[in-house]
Amino acid sequence: MTTTLPPDDQETAFTRVPPQAVPAEQSVLGSMMLSDSAAIECQDVLQEEDYFVPRHQIIHRMILDLRSRNLPCDPIALTNALTKSGDLDKVGGAPYLHELVQSVDTPATGPYHAAIVKEKAVLRRLAEAGVTITEAAYAGRGDSDELVAEAAAKIATVVEGTRQDDDFVLPADTMLGTLDTIDQAKNGTGLTGLSTGFKDVDSLTSGLQPGQMIVVAGRPGMGKSTLAMDMARACAIKQGVPAAFISLEMGVDELNMRLLSAESRVALHHLRSGQTTDEDWSRMARRLPDIQAAPLYINESANTLGTIQAKLRRLKARRRDLGLVVIDYMQLVTLGGRRPESREREVAEISTSFKRLAKELQVPIITLAQLNRGPESRTEKRPTKADLRESGAIEQDADIVILLYRDDAYTPESPHAGEVELIFDKHRNGPTATITVASQLHYSRFVDMAQT
Repeated sequence: MTTTLPPDDQETAFTRVPPQAVPAEQSVLGSMMLSDSAAIECQDVLQEEDYFVPRHQIIHRMILDLRSRNLPCDPIALTNALTKSGDLDKVGGAPYLHELVQSVDTPATGPYHAAIVKEKAVLRRLAEAGVTITEAAYAGRGDSDELVAEAAAKIATVVEGTRQDDDFVLPADTMLGTLDTIDQAKNGTGLTGLSTGFKDVDSLTSGLQPGQMIVVAGRPGMGKSTLAMDMARACAIKQGVPAAFISLEMGVDELNMRLLSAESRVALHHLRSGQTTDEDWSRMARRLPDIQAAPLYINESANTLGTIQAKLRRLKARRRDLGLVVIDYMQLVTLGGRRPESREREVAEISTSFKRLAKELQVPIITLAQLNRGPESRTEKRPTKADLRESGAIEQDADIVILLYRDDAYTPESPHAGEVELIFDKHRNGPTATITVASQLHYSRFVDMAQT
């Protein structure tokens, strides 16, 4: 069925003029030509692309260029500069520049009119974003979550462009909050962020901080998912803080079994094989109420970047106190329908997007990553961050890189059997170190050495 607009509505749809205020644009430019202070104030509000009329963009750019060199900016000087750049005819010649000055009653009104021009520019961008979103929705490119993420990104870009006075802050505005954080760290637990559940890790990091991207990397079988679940359990079960666990590798049942095993100290292989005893069921029954009450949000369906972004933004809107996100694991994430030049470029874009998402949501994001085969081909098996697979961008974007190493994975008779090294190979806000914890993989967990 085809919907046809009435004739009047059809005409409006094709002739509608985008939001604009040409007289206000003229007043702004005239004020900037006449007054240094007006030029500074208008420059703080407007960018070149905020003008609706193309020639006004050229004039704005030339005014700022002249003023940056402390040169006169009257119509005669501006005419000379535009003649040299070859743009005079594009802006309507010298008469139009004089017309701009004559349109100004007083330069003091320039900043007020600049605010009007800015508002119209924002409305135009919203309209343009709306058209793009509508076209994408009708075309059906990608699934609904990807379209939602794309729409949110476009709207966010418009919003970011409207912020003029929140880019810079003074110490007088922020220092008291910083001092409070320092005081809490001294007189409290020493943590300024979220506890990981491991004392030595908390001591090294002061807890996981909002906006951080923490990369946990290792070769297959080292226990990356186990460590990530340990931190998610510490957040959601021990501290009662909402955590999200996005699994691209394991299903909900497997994750639940790992939760039950770790919390109840029932062997994971008993749960998988059905060899549970009455004592096992009693242990699980004692821990089940706390596990079921925990705000641990598990998702096994998200696998593209757009879908993950959309789902996490929606969860953050529902749970403003979201404290932690785990993504298991990065190299399984794709961009969806888009095909970048290479897999390395794709992983780089995904990594950078996760870091931006951590800052946007103001939560630490733990993302797991695979290492390449480099450690296995060396005599020294301990990995380095240079072994991160497919993209050096992961190393660059991460605030913390934790590499997992178990000596008994290579030498079963090792004197360090039952230990796992957490190698902090990058720590943007603190020292690097190697922390040893006990491996209890039969319970699908790691614990502090003191607990063994």
